[in-house]
Amino acid sequence: MNMRNQWPVLSVATGLAAGLLAGCGSQTSDPGSTGSSLVMGMSDDVLATDPASGYDPGSWLLFNNVFQSLLSFPDGGTEPVPEAAKECAFSDATTKVYKCTLQDGLKFSNGDALTSEDVKFSFDRMLKIDDASGPAVMFPMLDTVQTPDAKTVVFRLKYADATFPSKIASGAGSIVDHRQYADNGLRKDDQAVGSGPYKLDSFGKDQAVFSVNDSYKGTAKVKNSGITLKFFHGDQTALKKALLNHQVDIAYRGLAADDIADISNDTSTGRGVNVVEGTSAEVQHMVFNMDDPVAGKLGVRKAIAYLLDREALLNKVYEDTATPLYSIVPAGVTGHNTAFFDRYGARPSKTKAAAALRAEGITGKVKLTLWSTPSRYGPATDQEFRAIAQQLNASGLFDATVKSVAYDQYEKDIAKGKYGVYVKGWVPDYPDPDNFTAPFFGKGNVLSNHYTNSTITGRLIPKTAAQSDRSSTDTEYGKIQDIVAEELPVIPIWQAKQYAIVRDNVYGLEYCLDASTVFRFWDISKD
Repeated sequence: MNMRNQWPVLSVATGLAAGLLAGCGSQTSDPGSTGSSLVMGMSDDVLATDPASGYDPGSWLLFNNVFQSLLSFPDGGTEPVPEAAKECAFSDATTKVYKCTLQDGLKFSNGDALTSEDVKFSFDRMLKIDDASGPAVMFPMLDTVQTPDAKTVVFRLKYADATFPSKIASGAGSIVDHRQYADNGLRKDDQAVGSGPYKLDSFGKDQAVFSVNDSYKGTAKVKNSGITLKFFHGDQTALKKALLNHQVDIAYRGLAADDIADISNDTSTGRGVNVVEGTSAEVQHMVFNMDDPVAGKLGVRKAIAYLLDREALLNKVYEDTATPLYSIVPAGVTGHNTAFFDRYGARPSKTKAAAALRAEGITGKVKLTLWSTPSRYGPATDQEFRAIAQQLNASGLFDATVKSVAYDQYEKDIAKGKYGVYVKGWVPDYPDPDNFTAPFFGKGNVLSNHYTNSTITGRLIPKTAAQSDRSSTDTEYGKIQDIVAEELPVIPIWQAKQYAIVRDNVYGLEYCLDASTVFRFWDISKD
């Protein structure tokens, strides 16, 4: 699986969060789609305009605004509601048959009618292409898509999956026009035809231009006349300069922690910018190769867990633009517990770390290499891992060093089992505990760390997947978190906060930074 992860929020203001407004006014009136157009800057790129390929935050930002899905996440909500569909529901008690009825009069931006044929085509196409950088990996449960008539779609699943509605509400559920897309290959012309609130007018190396789709029929109420998205290709300094020089109205996914802190702490009025802050479900883990001769020893992993000082780390490296994470399911997501806090505490303990090593028969310093990559998870990642190495070495129990490798080589080496300890980040596809557990600890996990637990894969994950009442899964997800805290295939490090920096005449960003993972162009307005 090509993990849908990118630079962390604390470096680039990404993530998925319940938005908390800090220093930015909130507008209650609806100025309508005839409002002003806006310019938004991102440090990330958009890697794909074809929904069968993109599986990165930038691409999903485009998908969520240009394409419709059958369901969508409402402002501030984590439960999907009808969007292109008039209604959807499981039609059997086993959560293996999911039926949707489409709204009347749906059209694509080019005027073509949207029917059940397009829905079936979109899912069949995605699975047939099965692009390595696409979302097909999210649908191993999907058996067939049937269309009894032009308004009805029936999904038949191979096995129960109560999270299926959330998956089709995500960017992975984008509906394309079957007349405009080949069924056996990706679109190569950087154009897109969808039925969402916006049309993609142009897409190039340095910017994408979106205008309002007058044919759109759905739940979004558009409050601007268009968005120009400028790409800064990782140049955080240039993005900050563009914001302060009034060249962009919004800086999203791109400012470094010290820039955010600088703007947040500036009490002068000359800059005319404000920080919109939200919590996030983006997470970062330290991952252990269970087959490694050093990291594969439980005593070594326990010693690291006892010595990791998350508070000091985040204060030093990220200026508190993230929060310590003490479990694999982040705070704010159903089923979250504090398994790592309960077992290893919040403050480092050299005594307990030394005891864990002695129990493993280790008496000398543990030589260890921590592997990082400098760009995929943000430019602060290398600094972060160097700080962790310093914490370990300060105990006198470790001789830890850090090596940084370009991302392409990094992924190849992980797949070959060359690293004992390495970093992985994760931006969830949908706000459900399943997305923080099954990909990491289920069969064929995406971490490539050779970890398996038969209780998790054989009983707990299948049981949670079959429970349509997600609040009833707390006990099982609690057990998964406790098992991971005991066996330590990973150590959770932080949970991101989420930031956007806006000009002081821009409104509505608080509705773009919630736990749904959806950045809603339509909620943004400008005086």
